[in-house]
Amino acid sequence: MSLNLDNTGIIYNQDVNKSKDFASQISNSFYKSGLVKQLPKIFDMVNMPDDITFAVTIGGDGTLLKCARHYSKLNVPVFGFNMGRLGYLSQALPDELDFVINKIKEHDFRIEKRLMLKSSASNIALNDMVIRKEINARTSVLDLSINDKPVCSYMADGLIISTPTGSTAYALSAGGPVISPDIDCFIIVPICPHTLTARPVVINSDEQIKISICENTGYQITADGQDIKPFKKEVVIEKYENFAKLLLLNKEKNDFYRILRKKLHWGMAPNKC
Repeated sequence: MSLNLDNTGIIYNQDVNKSKDFASQISNSFYKSGLVKQLPKIFDMVNMPDDITFAVTIGGDGTLLKCARHYSKLNVPVFGFNMGRLGYLSQALPDELDFVINKIKEHDFRIEKRLMLKSSASNIALNDMVIRKEINARTSVLDLSINDKPVCSYMADGLIISTPTGSTAYALSAGGPVISPDIDCFIIVPICPHTLTARPVVINSDEQIKISICENTGYQITADGQDIKPFKKEVVIEKYENFAKLLLLNKEKNDFYRILRKKLHWGMAPNKC
């Protein structure tokens, strides 16, 4: 997939300190460097435009997730600068601006298509869908079916349905496996199951997942920890027809496994010689 810079938009998170100032710096640097022919416009997350060809986000992973969901249906690539905490998906720090410009100028990048989820409650997710009670007072009984075939019943605080991209997020903290983002699958992970036999399940992304509830109390499904929708009785989750497009710079430290080690200290012995 080629990168069209004709109408680049800079989108900042208004809740992140100094993000608007950095947005102005990016816009000016992109223009003065000759990367773009016109000064990129600046928007906040409340007013994301639909007519841009490339989105640069400023904030953290939450900012990038929201923008990636919005622009997935518009086929617009997204790149993130991290001014938040972990910055697992947001690729660069503010002091790497010149480096980013040179990489894009040299076409030393790739645009990866990432699997997404959609639900019958009308939300979409790049990382994960989380199903739980609206008021977390008691453990839930959640019946899982795949392609309308009963699989199991979970007594748990909830369920996480994750993409490979989201396997290093909430699903990982709940005991799920790390999945390389190029694998075509989804992960089902129970949250605090009240049993010793419940384990995460990895399924093909073409499967249809149905979660049924026996109780009359209200439940909700949350996409990427941001978009919350209520539902009753059952909810269906399956592969979204569109993909998120993430622009990734071709630099050694952005290799998936190196990021695991750097960001999550994966597989690093505490007293390594």
